Amino acid sequence: MVKKTFDALKWIAGILDDNHIPYRIGGGTAAHLYGSGRPVNDIDISISGKYFPSILPLVQEYIAIEPTHYLDEKWDCTTLSLDYHGQDIDLTDVDTLLMRSSDEKEWIKNKEIYEKHPNQVVQVDGVSVSIMHQKVLLEYKQHLSGEHQEYDIKFLEEYIKTHQE
Repeated sequence: MVKKTFDALKWIAGILDDNHIPYRIGGGTAAHLYGSGRPVNDIDISISGKYFPSILPLVQEYIAIEPTHYLDEKWDCTTLSLDYHGQDIDLTDVDTLLMRSSDEKEWIKNKEIYEKHPNQVVQVDGVSVSIMHQKVLLEYKQHLSGEHQEYDIKFLEEYIKTHQE
C-alpha cells in the first residue's frame, strides 16, 4: 500500500476511533489488508449515517462531496467523499446502503451481509483498523463486476481456504 493510502487510512481511523464511531473498512482496501497484491484505489468505509453530522466538522477541509444520496443501476446510498492529500475516502451510510444483486433481480441490504460475521481488527503501522470479515467481503464482492473484483474474489477464496477459523 502506498504511503498516501496508509496515511489516509490511519488519519480517518483515528478520527473514527477517537469519536467512538463504529466502522468497517471494505472494498479493495480490506482485501489489501488481508494480503491481496492489487493496488488500492480508494478507501471504502461503512458507518451509520447518524454519525455524518459529528464527522463533518472534523474532516471539513478534506470534503470533496458533502453527504449526498447516490442512485444508479448498482447502488442506492448516501455517501460522504473526502480527498485526504490525494487519497479518496468514501464513507457510506450502512443503514440505508442498497446494492443490486449480481443477477440484477433484487436490491440487497448490505447491512444484512455485514452482520453475518464480526469485523476484524488489523494493525496498520501500529494503528488498529476495523475491516470487514473476509467472508463478508467475499460475499459483497461477488455481487460486483469488473476485473479488479474478480482478482479480489479469487484472492479471498484462497485466503479463506488457507485461514479457516
